[in-house]
Amino acid sequence: MTDRSPALTYSSYLALDELLAAQRPRSDEHDEMLFIVVHQVYELWFKQLLHELAHLQDRLAAGDTAHALHTLKRVLTVLKVAVAQVDVLETMTPRQFLGFRDRLDRASGFQSAQFRELEAVLGRRDRSVLDAYAPDSLERARIEAAMERPSLFDSFLRYLHVRGYDVPRAVLDRHVGRRWRPDPEVQEVLLQVHRDDGGPAMVAERLVDLDEGLQEWRYRHVKMVERTIGTRGGTGGSSGADYLRSTLWQPMFPDLWAIRSRL
Repeated sequence: MTDRSPALTYSSYLALDELLAAQRPRSDEHDEMLFIVVHQVYELWFKQLLHELAHLQDRLAAGDTAHALHTLKRVLTVLKVAVAQVDVLETMTPRQFLGFRDRLDRASGFQSAQFRELEAVLGRRDRSVLDAYAPDSLERARIEAAMERPSLFDSFLRYLHVRGYDVPRAVLDRHVGRRWRPDPEVQEVLLQVHRDDGGPAMVAERLVDLDEGLQEWRYRHVKMVERTIGTRGGTGGSSGADYLRSTLWQPMFPDLWAIRSRL
């Protein structure tokens, strides 16, 4: 049978008809389009980060230093782009945002399921975030599943074990659904990794870069919210900038920071 399907085009391959029809402003305010586009682009980058981090965990499990470093470089580059997008949002003045803010109803970035999933992949185990999603929703199921899988730091410890480091068995066999707490024995292993100054040390440093980049994104986010809505509450019922400030200075990989003064 002859294949009579239309020839693939740039537009059909990228599904541009659907993509460019996905911006649906709820007001006539000029700046609402920018607000929608920037946040949709964020969601696309979150999707890519989740895709890359899953691959990174596979490479770590295989003890594959070269490809783990390559993937980390890509993750860090995407994160830099995500941080830079705050500059675009900050071209919108508070009055311009207030021109359509009431049309958002209770919609809020606080409800971004992909970002919550991303946090879970990086190690956050705060089940209170699930309250923002319906019990039977796909979003909640994905976040819960991510919380029950090994985090990126768990995968890194497995990688060190594969590379011959004496990671404590209790750590390797721990319940990955529980919050990670800094471990002095793990920190001793990390110190040895740095003394050896090989590929695993490079992976450790790139993880520090990732942690720092995420903290930078949180800081830029909170300052953007402060300059746009001040002390007002968030549209989704959160405390706005106050909530975002509470997420600052909380590293995802605390052991990698704890050893800095001993290197």
